[in-house]
Amino acid sequence: MQLEVPATPSVPECYRPYNGEICSYIKCVWNPQGDPENPSPYRLHWKPENSEDGDMTEESSSEGIIHRQQFPSHGKLRVWVEVVNSSVRSEEAVYHVEHIVKLPPPIITKVSQDPLEITWSNSCTLEDWYVNHCDVRYRTEGDRGWPASQYENQTSDLRYAVMDPQFFTVYQFQVRCMCSHSLMSDWSETYNETSVESTPIGEVDMWRDCVKSHASSECFLTWKNLSNSQARGVILGYVATRVYANGTEKQTNVSTKTSSPLWVHDGRIWRLTSSLKDVSSVTISAYNALGATDPSRLVLQALGVKEKAQKIHVEVTQENLTVSWDLSSESFDGLMQYVVEYRVCPPGPGFEWIKVDKNLSSAVFKGEFKKYTAYHVSLFAVTNNKVLQLSTSIGYSVQGAPSKVPLFKVSSIAASEVTLFWEPVPCSKQNGVILYYQIRTDTQKVYNVSVTPDHGNQTFTLLGLNPDQEYTVWIAAVSAGGPGKNVTTTFKTKNNENSDLVWVRIFLGIVVVLVVTSVALFCCFKRNTVCPLLPLCLFEKEPDPSNSKIFKQFQINEPLSWICKSIYDPNPKISKLEIVEKSSEALDSNGITSPMMENESTQFDQRDDVTPEDCCKTDSKAREAYSKMVDSDEDKGDSSSSYEDEQISSGYETHFMPTAIEIRGD
Repeated sequence: MQLEVPATPSVPECYRPYNGEICSYIKCVWNPQGDPENPSPYRLHWKPENSEDGDMTEESSSEGIIHRQQFPSHGKLRVWVEVVNSSVRSEEAVYHVEHIVKLPPPIITKVSQDPLEITWSNSCTLEDWYVNHCDVRYRTEGDRGWPASQYENQTSDLRYAVMDPQFFTVYQFQVRCMCSHSLMSDWSETYNETSVESTPIGEVDMWRDCVKSHASSECFLTWKNLSNSQARGVILGYVATRVYANGTEKQTNVSTKTSSPLWVHDGRIWRLTSSLKDVSSVTISAYNALGATDPSRLVLQALGVKEKAQKIHVEVTQENLTVSWDLSSESFDGLMQYVVEYRVCPPGPGFEWIKVDKNLSSAVFKGEFKKYTAYHVSLFAVTNNKVLQLSTSIGYSVQGAPSKVPLFKVSSIAASEVTLFWEPVPCSKQNGVILYYQIRTDTQKVYNVSVTPDHGNQTFTLLGLNPDQEYTVWIAAVSAGGPGKNVTTTFKTKNNENSDLVWVRIFLGIVVVLVVTSVALFCCFKRNTVCPLLPLCLFEKEPDPSNSKIFKQFQINEPLSWICKSIYDPNPKISKLEIVEKSSEALDSNGITSPMMENESTQFDQRDDVTPEDCCKTDSKAREAYSKMVDSDEDKGDSSSSYEDEQISSGYETHFMPTAIEIRGD
């Protein structure tokens, strides 16, 4: 097995630290250049120049100490680093022991704001030593790293002033110096100082935070802290003015020094706790001790939604969330800017927005974006009179398999089909964009059901099932990270309802036929009754007084009278018919009027019975006559009308009673 050759270390850098006393030792440092997790052991070697007598230190990984008694007080020293138990070594370095003294870093003693200036102490206190030059570097608070350029030769006066500093900005300073016979010192500790205050500039970055629920949606005014470059001083508060649809205004002074139930602040974003319902527009400005910003304005009319959603592209990593869209396909009158916002699901503190110039087509959010977390992104166009939502999308930094659906059941069952119902996986447990819901049955059938646009409850109907059979069904949500856990339900289809209904109808039909037949036979074999459910020709044709309106007022109390009615009575009550001839004008056969003679009254018996052969021929005419019978005498009472004046009689009497001519003819 071949051993790995260790890396060659860097050339050692050596100096004699000075702390106001005698420089007692030499310290050397180097870069191992190897694996930082498993560095090789090194030894520091040295020899006086022009001498072969040398020495070395104990094993170390990155530094070594040469004590005072191990090197001469004058002259030069050769130094190198060597890997233990190896021939690998660094290049040699030669140092003059009197010229490698390093003084401690200077101390910044004073700072003024106007102008922004710093001063520091003199470290060159040894005899015949003087300050050669000093370096100064500075940056604003929050900047990463220090600028590459360093300000040199700020020598004898030991002070430095920043030209045209930003107002009310925290600056950080560091200084290092080199004396006439020494090395450059290390950098001093960082010193912070704030520049002078001025009137704030710019506008407050405000937006509306709309929280949606199942029942409604409420919006609240929210804004960010004014940046230091805009604030240019201590922001004492914000003035928010809401203009309502009825023209009234309401102003709220939000103090940065006190708390109130009217607003909340998380250290970076402010939010009013009252809803923006019925508010048509809002303005807000920030102020400090020297002035206020220009008010920024936002129109809050009913939020519009673009009919055809504009496609946006969302890309999320664990460090950035990038949103881009196409500018060429859209144009809006009075377009001022775009606003891109994202919200973490479930709703919470993860809410952020960026305002984008109308000529740009992308926005980048910086931050920490968690795995398996949904970020709901929305793009808005802001004009001078409205806010229009262009599109929405969902992004994940890393996608995984979703959780199981919280509810899966059967909502309705038939003989050959069944309707399934399920609740969608909540967004906090989706772990990725749900592509579809997969339904499988124990008959090896698979159905992929698309997600509804509103991500609400869903149903699906299984068709072509067998009656009276038990089935098992599974459902799982599927994302780009794969399918989630299955949820199972079982059900049994119903019997064939059509066949059962046919047998029930047949049974009921048989019962009805038997009942009707029994009643008909009862009527037919009962004496003196006729059944209207059977043809009338089966019965004797006799006049029935009940058909006369004179007798309709009497109730027949015989059982089954509504089906069968009497046709024969052994003791009938027949009215007497009298023919009375009165002296009145009548037309003879020649058309000459002659008086009628009065005769004695004659009693007639009932007419002859109608034979069965004739009844069938006249049955239909008789039924029609029955339906038109009207007892005119009963209706008119004791009217003065007479036979001579008006020959109108009851339909009953006309049909069954003999006329005067028939009687005289007999």
